[in-house]
Amino acid sequence: MAFFSYKARDSAGKTVNGLVEAISKDAATKLLHEKQLFIIGITETHGPSKGSSSKQFQRVGFGEIVNFTRQLSTMVVAGLSLPESLSILRAQTTNPAFGSVLMEIEHQIVGGGNLGDALAKYPQHFSAIYIALIRAGESSGQLDQVLARLADSMESQRDFRSKVAGAMIYPVIILVGMGIVVMIMMTVVIPKLTELYADFGVDLPFATQLLITISKFFVVWWWMMIALAVGGFYGFMRWKKTKIGELVVDTIVLHVPLFGELQKKIILVEFTRTLSMLISSGIRLLDALHILKDALGNVLFRNAIVDISKKVERGFPLGETFSQYPVFPPIVSQMMKVGEETGKLDDTLLKLSKYFASESENLVKGLTTAIEPIIMVILGVGVGFIVISVITPIYNLTSQFK
Repeated sequence: MAFFSYKARDSAGKTVNGLVEAISKDAATKLLHEKQLFIIGITETHGPSKGSSSKQFQRVGFGEIVNFTRQLSTMVVAGLSLPESLSILRAQTTNPAFGSVLMEIEHQIVGGGNLGDALAKYPQHFSAIYIALIRAGESSGQLDQVLARLADSMESQRDFRSKVAGAMIYPVIILVGMGIVVMIMMTVVIPKLTELYADFGVDLPFATQLLITISKFFVVWWWMMIALAVGGFYGFMRWKKTKIGELVVDTIVLHVPLFGELQKKIILVEFTRTLSMLISSGIRLLDALHILKDALGNVLFRNAIVDISKKVERGFPLGETFSQYPVFPPIVSQMMKVGEETGKLDDTLLKLSKYFASESENLVKGLTTAIEPIIMVILGVGVGFIVISVITPIYNLTSQFK
């Protein structure tokens, strides 16, 4: 396939420029004629530009994809063609990197391609599930409905993520603040007090000696601590990507008190909501499970889905198969049995996702409620230890003067 740059006039007499992909110049001309364009000039050129280095490194956020999906859905339902819709959205976006992506997608559609294949060229922005749903909508002629459902689902997903992230902001701020205070105390305040104690020749209690030793370690070996932290994090991330590392870490995460249960609920929310959307869009159950497998963020769930897919392919009932895997709570298999019996598996899964979302929100509230007193206790013990270590020698010094 080659790319051809063209200049043409549309049915309204407006001059348009663009890029079309075709096997030959004649094929490109034919495609443009089918689009009711009168060609002024057409020449073979290189493929669409990947943009400047600044654009390549500029991130396209999840929120931008959500807004794009909702706006594209609204425009398609209103009767606008895909090229027109993409052109409008490209003009509206404030992200140059995303604008470049939309321009290239528009060119591919004008050149005779379909939306699903155009999106598939940008897997860093559009997930496999997103692309599969778009392709299903195009093949069934229900792209407007699929886009609307996809927008609803992604907006719910964004709201849910915001609630979880918002609930964790306070504990994170407290922990960061504690870390900064400790660093300042160990590297600035304690060394000054150490000099004061040395000048007066005060006998130091064990707590103060321990605090001074820790402070000296911070002052002298701070670079080693940073190097060890960076090296340890890099090594851990490399090990985590191995099969054994991923299995160990994901198993431990699911067994951490409170947080593990929250992580499991979050995965179940995404799993049930997405599977419901895939099935309601006309994608076969087995294909939906295969597509969904790679989107799950825990290897235990992915392994379970692989085994479930094999059993379902051999004819085993879906609900009964899910009951054999402890990572899925009993309510999942029970509701799936109901969905299979009533023929409304997609509706049942959607209700199940709302149930898990509600459970997750309650767990988040419980987690933050439990974390706050724990942080306060740790903060109180740490501050108390520092205060006692600092004040005791001063008290002994004043007692000697008396």
